[in-house]
Amino acid sequence: MQVEELAISGVKILRPKKHGDSRGFFSEVYNRHALGDAGIDIDFVQDNHSLSSERGVVRGLHYQTPPFAQDKLVRVIRGSIIDVAVDLRRSSTTYGKHVTAVLSADEWNQILVPVGFAHGFMTLEPNTEVIYKVSNYYAPEHDKGISWNDPDLGISWPIEERHAVLSDKDRRQLQFSQIVSPF
Repeated sequence: MQVEELAISGVKILRPKKHGDSRGFFSEVYNRHALGDAGIDIDFVQDNHSLSSERGVVRGLHYQTPPFAQDKLVRVIRGSIIDVAVDLRRSSTTYGKHVTAVLSADEWNQILVPVGFAHGFMTLEPNTEVIYKVSNYYAPEHDKGISWNDPDLGISWPIEERHAVLSDKDRRQLQFSQIVSPF
């Protein structure tokens, strides 16, 4: 497994090996020992799977507060997304900053978003499927979010705001300046 640190400490791109032949391919997309060898020791407890039928679907920016905060290991099995992680760690020199990465089934890459970040993504093509592991169970009372298009965050989304497809929940998220980070 190849691991690359992104511009904000803790957020990493992972590239599992993919072995192909005339029949197709085989890949260990998650191997606890391989991650441990790369310095990643996380106990994932739940897998989530989403299908977004349209291009421009936004999911996020979400996080859970302690004691239900979550690390996430995100990958795309069909289609592509732009993935965003916003640093909510108050003591970090990158607090309030974000990193982005394009994840796709073709690239076979994953992103590790650690505890202390808000996370979200936008689909770049129709019928995109995303699978992600989380290190803590969903806890509705600890579920929080930040507005995906908050101008203070300055995220450059690849699809115009008027074409974005959002849930009612994500339309009502707070601005970054309105949250009190628990991290």
